[in-house]
Amino acid sequence: MSAQSNAPIIIKKKKVIAGGGHHGGAWKVAYADFVTAMMAFFMLMWLLNATTEKQRKGIADYFSPTIPLVRVSGGGDGSFGGNSVFSEETLARNGQGASQRMPTSENRARGDAGSADNEAAGDEAAQLKDAQEALLGRSGESMASELELRHILTRVTDEGLIVEVFDLPGEPLFNEETDVATPVLKAIMAMLAEVFAPYSNDVAINAYTQGYPVVLRKNPVWELSVDRAAKARKLMEAAEFPKQRLQRVTGFADRKPAVADTLAIRNNRLEVILLRSVR
Repeated sequence: MSAQSNAPIIIKKKKVIAGGGHHGGAWKVAYADFVTAMMAFFMLMWLLNATTEKQRKGIADYFSPTIPLVRVSGGGDGSFGGNSVFSEETLARNGQGASQRMPTSENRARGDAGSADNEAAGDEAAQLKDAQEALLGRSGESMASELELRHILTRVTDEGLIVEVFDLPGEPLFNEETDVATPVLKAIMAMLAEVFAPYSNDVAINAYTQGYPVVLRKNPVWELSVDRAAKARKLMEAAEFPKQRLQRVTGFADRKPAVADTLAIRNNRLEVILLRSVR
């Protein structure tokens, strides 16, 4: 009994390792990179679908290294005797400053690039606004009567000054389903020829029609819109508007309705556009 009580006590520790496990977190990093790349891809596809060609060019120019993002150039001779990557010799010279306090005539940033184009675009935008104000009388007496103004909407876009002339209930621009102009349209086209005459910009004419029921054996929308656009051109020429300035005459049928109801007479309209010459 005494021998047994004096026996050494042996404690055996057993380390149990569970099988499986997540084997580290490297897969999470790879998965996060994959998700980020997919998000960037879908953002790119969305931008390509949701923007115009001019907007996509602007985005591309923003990220182009050949176009400076600031108008102040930099550079100079440092302790290593070299120039920075933003020196006047490598940066497009449209900045307003220079990297040297007393630059030479060759290294001075003058800010001349693009100034002529910007000035021309600004002058043309002002001319379009002047034409719009002369038409609507915002700065004084209007060149259109109150009756004619009821048929007119204007807006300035990237294409130019768009003057939209449309039908009103009981006051159409053309006799029903024909290209015979009513007196109100003749007066409007003569007035537009007078408003646009002082400018050198070309003019485009678009014609649209309301929709017709599909049960018709022959749908007249295409022929009707083309004939009405041609009639509007003849009315401007009859008002002594220069023929060489009429650049485009187009019929769009009922493909671009102005209101949701394609059968509404509001869709019977003309667009007379004073086009921009600076694009």
